[in-house]
Amino acid sequence: MSELSDEVQQFLDEPHLAVCVTLMKGGAPQATPVWVDHDGVRVLINTVVGHQKERNLRRDARVALCVIDPNEAGRYIQVRGRVLEIISGDEAWQHINKLSEKYSGRAYRGREGEERIKVVIEPLRVDYRAGRARGGGSGRWAG
Repeated sequence: MSELSDEVQQFLDEPHLAVCVTLMKGGAPQATPVWVDHDGVRVLINTVVGHQKERNLRRDARVALCVIDPNEAGRYIQVRGRVLEIISGDEAWQHINKLSEKYSGRAYRGREGEERIKVVIEPLRVDYRAGRARGGGSGRWAG
């Protein structure tokens, strides 16, 4: 398992969208934008039962995330990992509400009958690129 450094945790606390890549049955990649979170050790996402990424993750636990800062060129995190746990029920709803507050400033407004799951990802590799410093300096890798 790869550690989530303080720098990486701080970046994940910011409201940047992530691209979540899962594998289709035939091995082709499938990419979806997601809200992302962490618990200090593991990376967390949330999705709806029945969506393609949910089906893919239940079949093949391998996952990659790329979280990009749209306001600073070249600042991003790449996480490669595997799903450790899929949690449904109240905990999944509490998590989507936390994410919704972070990204939209309000509670989540789900669709009738929607079933949410919280996906707990063990980071096997984490690469953080600090981006370009103001004034033309170069970024650095940490991870």
